This record gives sequence, C-alpha cells and structure tokens, in this order.
Amino acid sequence: MGRSTLPAVACRVADTLIARGHHGVIVCPETPAPTAAEAARTLGADPTAIITAQVFLLDNDPILLLVAGHHRVHLERTGHRLEGHLAPAAPALAERVTGQSLDGTAPLGHPTNLPTWVDTALSRPAEIWAAGGHPNTVFRTNFRELVRITAGLPLEVD
Repeated sequence: MGRSTLPAVACRVADTLIARGHHGVIVCPETPAPTAAEAARTLGADPTAIITAQVFLLDNDPILLLVAGHHRVHLERTGHRLEGHLAPAAPALAERVTGQSLDGTAPLGHPTNLPTWVDTALSRPAEIWAAGGHPNTVFRTNFRELVRITAGLPLEVD
C-alpha cells in the first residue's frame, strides 16, 4: 500500500518517524490484528516483539508506556519506579491525547509529546513492531531506535 493510500493519521506518524531519523515505512498487513498476539501471528513475530502503546495517568498527568506485547503493566511496582501513583487513562482521554484510536496507537505522532517510558523487555528481540497510528498499520524498529525516536526512558513495567 503506497503512502497516498495510508490514512492521514498514519501519514502523520510516518512524517514524524522520518523527521526523527527513521526510514518512515509503515505497512498494512492483509489480516487485521487488533491484539498483540494476533499482530505477532500476522507478522510472523514473537509476541515479545510487539509494542503496545498505552496511556496512563501518573499523578493525574497523561504519560505513554510502550510495553512488550506479552507484558501487563504492574501498576503498583511501575508507579513506585516512576515515583507516583499510576492508573490507566480513560479510553476517551487516551484517544484525545494521542489523536489515534486505541487499537492503532503509535509510539509517536501525537498532537503533543507525552512523557514516554519504554519497557526494557523490548530490548531482547532484534526487531520490534509498533502500530502506525491507525488499526492495521505497523512499522518496524529496534529498542535502541525506539528509545531515540520517542525520547523515551527505559523502564521495567512488570
């Protein structure tokens, strides 16, 4: 699928990727994959190589956690590591601050830059996959590049 056929939100993510030194290639797998497990199957990747971008509230301020597909964020331990109270953001708030749907949230390309932390488990696979801002769009990267392009900080989340 060419750039001209990508949804506008995915084009915004591609532009942000390019501006931050990534190749900016976003692909559209033929099979929709709304969960990390389904994305892994569709891409032929291990679930540990799938990034889920999740909005949380840290002491009432929205933040972004980029989490390995096989992990669940442990609110108490992760909040303690972040030195605050951590709670999931309401879906409407998450969509508003990212400008993207929940099932296609990319790690970047949002209307404002959210403070971002990156699950250290994502450092294990050689390549990792993230949503491209719209359901059924993805891009490939690696842990080091993901930390750089998101200005994220590595963090244990489980």
